[in-house]
Amino acid sequence: MGFEIELLAPPGLSRQDLAVRIAARTGGRPRRFFHPQSEPSKVPGQSVFENLTLGFDVMGADGASLVSLVDDLTLQADLDRRKPPLPGWYRIVADDPRLLRLAVRQCDAEAEGGVVLDALASVFGTEPERHASGMVRVVDDKGAPVAICAPLPGERERPCEIVTAPIVRDHEAILIALLDDAQALGFCVPHEGATHIHFDAGPLCSARALAALVGTLDRHGPALRELVGVNPACVRLGAWPPELMALVSTPSFAAMEWEAARAALQALQLTKYCDFNLLNIAAADLSKHTFEVRILPSTLDAHRIIAFAELFEALLDGCLSPKHFVPETLGELLDQLPIPEASRSFWRDRSAIENMTHLQFA
Repeated sequence: MGFEIELLAPPGLSRQDLAVRIAARTGGRPRRFFHPQSEPSKVPGQSVFENLTLGFDVMGADGASLVSLVDDLTLQADLDRRKPPLPGWYRIVADDPRLLRLAVRQCDAEAEGGVVLDALASVFGTEPERHASGMVRVVDDKGAPVAICAPLPGERERPCEIVTAPIVRDHEAILIALLDDAQALGFCVPHEGATHIHFDAGPLCSARALAALVGTLDRHGPALRELVGVNPACVRLGAWPPELMALVSTPSFAAMEWEAARAALQALQLTKYCDFNLLNIAAADLSKHTFEVRILPSTLDAHRIIAFAELFEALLDGCLSPKHFVPETLGELLDQLPIPEASRSFWRDRSAIENMTHLQFA
C-alpha cells in the first residue's frame, strides 16, 4: 500500500527542506521534478488552470524514488498570500494539460524560472517573452499562448504532501521515520489536511468483489467518515454518483467478466475527488492501479495511520470473501471484519462514543 500525508512546513521552511533531511537520513539524494495539478479558474469559459509546481523526490541508492514531497493546492487557509514569492520558486501554467506534459518532457525542473521555458519555446520556433514581474510567457509561431512561468504565490512552498512509494513491509517503521523527520523541522497538520491510503486494486478486479465493496461503502460510508474523524475542512470529498450503486446492484453486473464490468464502470465517468476513489480501477491505470481511501484526517501519528490502514485493509479482505454480505449496522460490520481483536475493540469503542462527528485525530 502507499500513503499520502498532507502536512505544512513552518514559515521560512519548505518541502525541499524536508526532502534534504530525509535524503540525509536514508543516504539518498533529493531530485526536483514537475508535479502536475489542477485548480479552479475564474476565467469565463475555462473551468480549470493546469499547473506544474515544484516537487522533490528522495532517490535511493538504486535510483528508485523512496518518497515524493509535493504541493497540494487544496491547502490554503494557513498561508499568508501577501508574502512575496521566494527566489527560485515558480509554477508553470497552461490551459491544456497536453502542453504541460510536453513541458515536462522538454524542460529541466532544476532550471531557474527565467529560463525554464526556453526549451519549450524552441519546440514552437519562438523566443520566450520575459516580463519585469518575473513572469515568462511562451507563444507559438502564430501567437497563440502555450504556457506561462510565474513566481509562486505567497508561501506556496510550505504545503507538503508526503507521497510514499508502495510499501511492502515495515509500514509503521517507515512512516514513523518520515513523520519524525517532519516533526523535527516543525511541520504541522494543515487546516484542510487529509491522509490518503492507496491499496492494490488487483484483488478487486472482479465484478463480484467490486459490487461487494461498493455496496458496503454505499451503506456504511457516512458512518466510516465519522468513525475515522474526517476533517470537515477537507475539500474534494463526496459521495459516489447514484448511478454507480444502480449499476453494481444489478444481477447482470455481478455476472459480467471483468473487462465488461470495468468498461461499464468507466462509462460512468467517475472522478477521483470523492470519499473512495475508484477511478484508477475504472481506467485500468497501470501506473497507479489502486483503490484510494480519501476520508482520513491528516496526522503526525504513524500509529493512527496504521490503524486506518488495518481497518480498510480488513474491509477490503472481507469484500473478497465468497460469503460476504453487507451488514445492517457499523457494529455488525466491525464484528465481521478479519482484524485482530484488539483492533476490533479499538474501533468498536470509537463507534460507541456519542457525537462522533466531533472526533478528530490530531
